[in-house]
Amino acid sequence: MVTIRNTRIRLFDVMNMLLMALFACSMLFPFLHMAAVSVSSADLVVRNEIFLWPQDIHFDAYKAVLQDKRILTGYKNTIIYVVLGTSLSLIFTTMGAYALSRKNLVFGKTFMLLVVFTMLFTGGMIPTYLVVRSYGLLDTRWAMVLPGLVSSWYLIIMRTFFQGIPRELEESGKIDGLSDLGILLRIVLPLSKPVMLTISLFYAVVIWSNFYSALIYIRDADLLPLQVTIRNIVMIGQVGDMTVSTAVGGKAVVLESLKYAVILVGTLPILLIYPFIQKYFVQGTMIGSVKG
Repeated sequence: MVTIRNTRIRLFDVMNMLLMALFACSMLFPFLHMAAVSVSSADLVVRNEIFLWPQDIHFDAYKAVLQDKRILTGYKNTIIYVVLGTSLSLIFTTMGAYALSRKNLVFGKTFMLLVVFTMLFTGGMIPTYLVVRSYGLLDTRWAMVLPGLVSSWYLIIMRTFFQGIPRELEESGKIDGLSDLGILLRIVLPLSKPVMLTISLFYAVVIWSNFYSALIYIRDADLLPLQVTIRNIVMIGQVGDMTVSTAVGGKAVVLESLKYAVILVGTLPILLIYPFIQKYFVQGTMIGSVKG
């Protein structure tokens, strides 16, 4: 009986591993295909002979992309938005979550209901645009940062994490004369590294990938983020049947290779951040979602 049970467990593990391997391959395939096409010979790309392995490797598409001033300007703007937006979002989310995690907060439950309410109902695009315009944020960098400064979902995750920190530590801090801000900075935050890094990654990914806000609030080409530039270049392939483009860098490059090179240049930087905080990722999300 024990042998049969162990066999079933091993069979389940094998099937689980095969399923996860298949899932991982399905996620990895688009990146491998784009990378292969972006560095392969133009003739082979036009004849659609590239699958997963590049042939006749050259880097004309990447040279054209990296020499284009719009790409460099988009990179600069996106980095500014990510650094500024992530920093401010993390600061305000931390302060709000810490306040809501205190049981003695006056009207704490009411404030929490208001936070949850914003997850279910929003004002919509037009009222939000009118609010942004009324504050004079159109065509400014703040239009990419302030409208989505705090996420209700991330606020709740961080609040739940703070609630799990032993109250004895905070009481000892009060005995030593620390204020609420001192307790937050000297006791709570040093113990909250996993959730802080996880929420920072969430905010950074959202801001890095955000092009919708720029399409609505930004008209100045010098303020456009990288994703809007990528969108404009990719959209070229949806107009007409052109196979060669000079839309980037002023150099004739196969359109398919150009699009994939631009997508990879805009995607890989944010993906490379994940391995450095991966060990905190699961711990931060799980601890912040156990309690209600």
